[in-house]
Amino acid sequence: MEARNRDLTDWYGKIKRGEIKLPYFQRPESWDRYRICSLIETIIHNLPLGITLVLDVGEKEKFTSRFLETAEPKNSGHIREQLLDGQQRLTALWRVLHNNYVRETYFIYVQQFDDYKHDEERADKSVFFRGRYVKKNGRKYPLWCDDPSQCLNRGFIPTNLLKPEDMQGKIEEWAEKAVGSCPQGDNKQINEYWKSKNELGNTIRDLREIVAHYNLPYLSLPVQTEKSVALNVFINMNTNSKPLSTYDIVVAEVAGTTGKSLHDLQDALNNDDPNIVRYSPLSDLILTTSALLQNTLPNQRGAWNMDKRVMVKNWDVMKRGLSQMAEFLQSEGIYDRQRLPTNAVLAVIAALYADIPKAGDKRGVDELLLKKYLWYAFFTDRYENSAATSAYADFVALRKVIRGELQEDSIPIFRDHKLVETEELLTTEWPNRSTIRGRAILAVACRLKAFDFATGEPLTLSNIKPRHYHHVYPDALLKEAEINGSLALNCALIVGKTNISIGRKDPLEYMKDRYKWTSKEIIKERLQSHLIPIDELANGGYQGMSDEQKIKKLQIDFSAFIYRRAELIMKAVKLLIDGHQLNATKIYEM
Repeated sequence: MEARNRDLTDWYGKIKRGEIKLPYFQRPESWDRYRICSLIETIIHNLPLGITLVLDVGEKEKFTSRFLETAEPKNSGHIREQLLDGQQRLTALWRVLHNNYVRETYFIYVQQFDDYKHDEERADKSVFFRGRYVKKNGRKYPLWCDDPSQCLNRGFIPTNLLKPEDMQGKIEEWAEKAVGSCPQGDNKQINEYWKSKNELGNTIRDLREIVAHYNLPYLSLPVQTEKSVALNVFINMNTNSKPLSTYDIVVAEVAGTTGKSLHDLQDALNNDDPNIVRYSPLSDLILTTSALLQNTLPNQRGAWNMDKRVMVKNWDVMKRGLSQMAEFLQSEGIYDRQRLPTNAVLAVIAALYADIPKAGDKRGVDELLLKKYLWYAFFTDRYENSAATSAYADFVALRKVIRGELQEDSIPIFRDHKLVETEELLTTEWPNRSTIRGRAILAVACRLKAFDFATGEPLTLSNIKPRHYHHVYPDALLKEAEINGSLALNCALIVGKTNISIGRKDPLEYMKDRYKWTSKEIIKERLQSHLIPIDELANGGYQGMSDEQKIKKLQIDFSAFIYRRAELIMKAVKLLIDGHQLNATKIYEM
């Protein structure tokens, strides 16, 4: 079989007309934001992607099928192809070109239009996403994402302007709003205005040309291919042999240049301090921390570029840094990678310990700075894009502050990034998923020791494994009102699984029945350690209501509950970044 050429305009048209569908055995859409950005950057820079595989459809489809996510046409044409391999790429491409993701908006960054002074540097023609959230007023924030002038001021062109279809009217409308009205009188200003507008138009046109003519080649199985053969090909194309990792390459380089075995060094490190590996694979931590200690990026490129002899020479410094990092995280109530909001902080903290004294007042001062950095990393958007680049910039500035060469307000994460707003927490996903904010919300409760509901036992390093993610507002109760209860603000980390048999009761009553609490003080103490708002939890009174009354009251009560808990979480975060010790009672009284 030979690969055939097909440009994105053709792919896009076939998807739009409903000529391409997915067999139902294909997994759901699963790419994260970073892979989506990488895909679009590959296209913008006209670099090759892998081969796509389709099965030609004759009179009847071989497999039950579905349309790509958000791509179901109003009037479907004849199905001509089923997509066997490449659905993640094409789904991401379709959705980015429509900018129809609910929780993020995508942009192409063009450096020449960037006049914004409060953002980190990024590569020209790179892809940027901004997380979105809805406030009580129903508006989608941050508002600047939908304001053409503010987007352009930051150098951002929304990806939906690049759709390979007739967009001239919408592009002109966006450009008019972005550049503004033509000035009156001054010829120089008028000429500058038209020059800027033409440059913007030319840039958008050039980007559209690249997208429209980008070649995504494909293999095609003929109509007469048997189902079993098509499935075999699908399985084979989706089973990749394991390539050499970056760590494998570095291991070989270390052995070749120093005669040392990196595997032996790693094993010795793990034996000396087995707590380090709780937070990330040790091989990753070794590479990223070593890279920062050599003043290079904590990523694949940095690992390849660093001097392997210096890496071995710095081993003891790196080893101490990793041990201190694990100890520091434990003191902040973060005990393992499953509860760590972002691993971008790990190498930064570990490498900074090279400049932090082992004891004394200076160590205390430096660790207050680390604490502020840690919680800022969890409750800002700093590490949602270009994490390695951002971590490197923060590390360089933090190290200068620790050395007395720079003021704290010059550190990028503090200077350019604000804490999230309370409303942004309201839709944050269940914290056992890999989301920064979901795990961050849980981390605050862990910092307060998260007493178990049944035993009152505080959360520790030794007892975290038996803990379960528990719906505070019973999931069964919320489902009756078609409310999504799998939100981080409805989660508590406790021992044991939810008792489904009593899961439809009012929340506080159900807890009293299950955990056999004996006094109001016990209730208060244990719930406060999770920053669970007791008054809002105790609303209840759903027994005997009609379905309509119950649904309406549940919606109101649950909204009040998660908003109040979000407020308590943010109060705790502000105390943490100011260096205070947390006290649940104090937070409730603020």
